[in-house]
Amino acid sequence: MTMTITPDQVERIVWNQHHDPFEVLGPHQIEKDGKTAWVVRAYQPTADAVWVVCPDLRMEYLMQTVHHPHFFECTVEIPELANYQLRIKEGEHERVIYDPYAFRSPYLTDFDIHLFAEGNHHRIYEKLGAHVTEMNGVKGVYFAVWAPNARNVSVIGDFNHWDGRKYQMRKIGNGIWDLFVPELGVGDHYKYEIKNPEGHIYEKSDPYGFQQEPRPKTASIVTDLDTYTWHDDDWMEKRRHTDPLTQPISVYEVHLGSWLHASSAEPHKLPDGTEEPVVIVSELKPGARFLTYRELAEKLIPYVKDLGFTHIELLPIAEHPFDGSWGYQVIGHYACTSRYGSPQDFMYFVDQCHQNGIGVIVDWVPGHFPKDGHGLAFFDGTHLYEHADPRKGEHKEWGTLVFNYSRNEVRNYLVANALFWFDKYHIDGIRVDAVASMLYLDYCRKEGEWLPNQYGGRENIEAAEFLRQMNHVIFSYFPGILSIAEESTSWPMVSWPTYVGGLGFNLKWNMGWMHDILDYFHMDPWFRQFHQNNVTFSIWYNHSENFMLALSHDEVVHGKSAMIGKMPGDEWQKFANLRCLYAYMYTHPGKKTLFMSMEFGQWSEWNVWGDLEWHLLQYEPHQKLKNFLAALNRLYRSEPALYTQDFGQEGFEWIDCSDNRHSVVSFIRRAKDSNEFIVVVCNFTPQPHSHYRVGVPERGFYTELLNSDSREYWGSNMGNLGGKWTDDWAYHNRPYSLDLCLPPLGTLILKLDRQKTAAAEKGITAQ
Repeated sequence: MTMTITPDQVERIVWNQHHDPFEVLGPHQIEKDGKTAWVVRAYQPTADAVWVVCPDLRMEYLMQTVHHPHFFECTVEIPELANYQLRIKEGEHERVIYDPYAFRSPYLTDFDIHLFAEGNHHRIYEKLGAHVTEMNGVKGVYFAVWAPNARNVSVIGDFNHWDGRKYQMRKIGNGIWDLFVPELGVGDHYKYEIKNPEGHIYEKSDPYGFQQEPRPKTASIVTDLDTYTWHDDDWMEKRRHTDPLTQPISVYEVHLGSWLHASSAEPHKLPDGTEEPVVIVSELKPGARFLTYRELAEKLIPYVKDLGFTHIELLPIAEHPFDGSWGYQVIGHYACTSRYGSPQDFMYFVDQCHQNGIGVIVDWVPGHFPKDGHGLAFFDGTHLYEHADPRKGEHKEWGTLVFNYSRNEVRNYLVANALFWFDKYHIDGIRVDAVASMLYLDYCRKEGEWLPNQYGGRENIEAAEFLRQMNHVIFSYFPGILSIAEESTSWPMVSWPTYVGGLGFNLKWNMGWMHDILDYFHMDPWFRQFHQNNVTFSIWYNHSENFMLALSHDEVVHGKSAMIGKMPGDEWQKFANLRCLYAYMYTHPGKKTLFMSMEFGQWSEWNVWGDLEWHLLQYEPHQKLKNFLAALNRLYRSEPALYTQDFGQEGFEWIDCSDNRHSVVSFIRRAKDSNEFIVVVCNFTPQPHSHYRVGVPERGFYTELLNSDSREYWGSNMGNLGGKWTDDWAYHNRPYSLDLCLPPLGTLILKLDRQKTAAAEKGITAQ
């Protein structure tokens, strides 16, 4: 490198147009009088004077402004120039900094760049973004961002007064720009200033940023995710060796921002019917605030544990600008939302869940993203993350943009993001939102508003391949986790492994069952005799996928009514219907999900701005419904017949599904040990039935494990006095039968008591 630079090089630095400022700025070795020397150049647009400071030599060199009033340069005649500093005078103020252009070593290797370019850098989040590190013994932050079509990129923040002229980045390969900024650290706020070829400026949050400012501010925040000490080693090791499909999975779906708020003056206590009632508001009132992740760990986890759920599912907690989107319009895919605290606070929440035996599932949104100016939209002045053609790149109904899954780097961004939440936050599963919108090019689009694939079809081939890649990657790294598809169409093999052509999820929401059963329970019980198919049809296709039965947040908003409000009849019948529905759901094959408030029968629809109606728990029917669901969860988790064979034909058999005249169904659930089974009888009308005969496979005493009509749960207390002995009367093609009393709108769950049966038979033999 010679000492001479051209006016054009200076102008490109001054006007922030240089793709590699290291070519001009920083130290450059030269020969002077046969000896090694250095030319140091610095562009300081607000400086009056600049000196090069060599602390080890206790020497300073005044820099000159030969080419431009703010372009400084000097020659330092020493053999080694390491970790020098710049003393900068700006008016009456002075500051001393390390020169970022003295740190030339790239953090990314050629192999990193190659893997990213082909879409296979699974942990690209460890390289792109902002990372606290050390170079040449100096601590600072390494920044890297993908913006291939930008003319130039700068790091801006409080540390440089948001002036894009000061920390100009260099382009190193495949459109990645990087810069190490000394002496920055955790807590510094930053963005990227990106200029397109026409010079238009975009200020963008970091797509790989680990933390963002609380809304409405939009800057990214430097953080270190490796500072938290986890205490869930036993949980993680056990998970790694467990097949979740053979385990009980009962999920409590939660929106953290509206489960419960706290007063800024006096935080609320956990509501359980004996506590002070919470005032319900139609929007977040002045003085109210969100609970923090740590407060939620104290309040939500014991509540869920008491109810007996195995998992908590969180509506999206990735950073999003608008509360009313419920989290489904994500801006910061790698940042847990700052609404409830720091990344370490969320780690604490997950850690506490694991220590209390509760798994954590996070809603994940790879299907679309909002158009907010600080986000991914038009990121480098071009349609980078989204398609340019709105017929492929826009969801007009949602006002969002669609990821371009055909681009390797975009696909890599999303695949690595799924892995990231398991890696850094120890989550146990993802529920992938709106999979159908990804799989079909004509989703919610009219004729002429969509483009077919290369074969003329409506299937989004690139999106399907992305989902296969994502699932293959996360299961390769983290066996024992859950990947759940919210998919409502007939796309085949959604929950089949990728090696047989499936999409690779291990569970799929059963939207057909949900619609059928809610339609059935919504109608007057008299009409149910004509719609028995609503109850039975799901069994016909149950084994085509690994299904999860979900009554989610989508079913209690937008005028659909709360769950209790969907039920017909008077107050007693509404609660009886709901208990009957839950009992049928828990005994039907498939894993389970219920949205918050359904456990105690909230009357109002879910309101994202307010608390749940916790004051209802002071009333007997609501408290007893909550007790019923807790009992149902306990029974579900204790009986292998109800969960070990959810997806095989051996796990379910009808006793009688054709008694539509009485709107009664009866069936058997079996464990892997076929001798262990449960008998279920559901009466879906308010008419009780005495002497109702049900065929069973074995002789003996059948204990009534649960009766949804029990007085304990606010029922009429009709039942079978704890159980029934079989009659030697063949029925329903079974050698024995039970003479049962079926309670109104009730579900009976019975189990053969082999010990009592054996004792009785022994007594008979002795006689």
